[in-house]
Amino acid sequence: MAVGIEAEEMLRGTTVQQIVEHNNRLVEIPYTATVNDALNTLLAKNILAVPVAAPPGQWIGAGGSMILESDKATGVVRKQYIGMVSVLDILIHIAEAESEADVDSRLRSVVSSIIGHSMEGLSLWSISPQTSVFDAMEPMSKGIHRALIPVESKLEHSVGVELQEASPGYHLFTQTDMVEFLCTHSKELGFTATTSVMELGAVQSTVYAAPSHMKVMDVVKCMRNTSLHAVAIVEPMGDYDTELALVMGNGRKLVGTFSATDLLGYNSEMLRTWSSLPILSFYSKAIVAQRFGMGAAVNATQSECSEFQPTPVTCHAATPLADVMSQALANHVHRVWVVDNQGLLRGVISFSDMIRAVYDRFTKP
Repeated sequence: MAVGIEAEEMLRGTTVQQIVEHNNRLVEIPYTATVNDALNTLLAKNILAVPVAAPPGQWIGAGGSMILESDKATGVVRKQYIGMVSVLDILIHIAEAESEADVDSRLRSVVSSIIGHSMEGLSLWSISPQTSVFDAMEPMSKGIHRALIPVESKLEHSVGVELQEASPGYHLFTQTDMVEFLCTHSKELGFTATTSVMELGAVQSTVYAAPSHMKVMDVVKCMRNTSLHAVAIVEPMGDYDTELALVMGNGRKLVGTFSATDLLGYNSEMLRTWSSLPILSFYSKAIVAQRFGMGAAVNATQSECSEFQPTPVTCHAATPLADVMSQALANHVHRVWVVDNQGLLRGVISFSDMIRAVYDRFTKP
């Protein structure tokens, strides 16, 4: 369906460089860092994933890529980005532990050994800073969560790779940046503020879920096997949910979310202490630990912990897309669950779906 020429010109006339130029520089870790170092970096910087840098010419880059960084003064290649490591990769790595001692051992593993635990770690993209927002929408609508944007360094060259080096050569452009831009310009886009997510085809009707009594590490293993970044947590249904497998969440009562976004803020002590808990118990205890410390969470009952459990971010099929984008951004989540008037699951809308809905409006007849 046709939309305003001015809106398309705005999308084509804005570059990704204009969006990221005021962002913090890229945070990276060296390939020799430990998994625990990577987790601490994610916590300290409040980010979901971090690129891994290594000496050039010794690695096959993520997905066969050759994303290099050269010294600005000499032109000599300094490093190569060999992949991304996310908080989900770390949890998958820990989920394979057979004991508490094994958890400690896995946290001491070299971070380069866990690249690819989730498929996204092998997908490292770089795009030109002059790429338009419109052109960047296509790969992001298909599930690319982030891309490296080359930028000119304004800093003097420093020798050596620090544990948390800020790269002068790249910025990171993410789906969050894209959705923030689209949400900010919803007035110019027009249709996003007036057209429902169902009308725009943004709703994914298939929802995978974990019953609330399923152990957290079993959930993580299922997420790895199905390449999922998030699952809904639903009320159990007795004997129907006895298998150690995800269930179809459609028509089930939504009680929570388990995703990479929700994992941000979980430190190694939480993962080590509560790795065998049911998913909802783990989630609520982790929330209490983040707010009041590990001691409070260890001593608190499940009933006390559940009082601090956040309500899942939801919408209805008739909610306008702009409202859904705004709600996701305000709650720092990357997906919104679609529910009916009884709170039963009917679908999910991810950032990829939101971006695709806007992109399709301009490209499909």
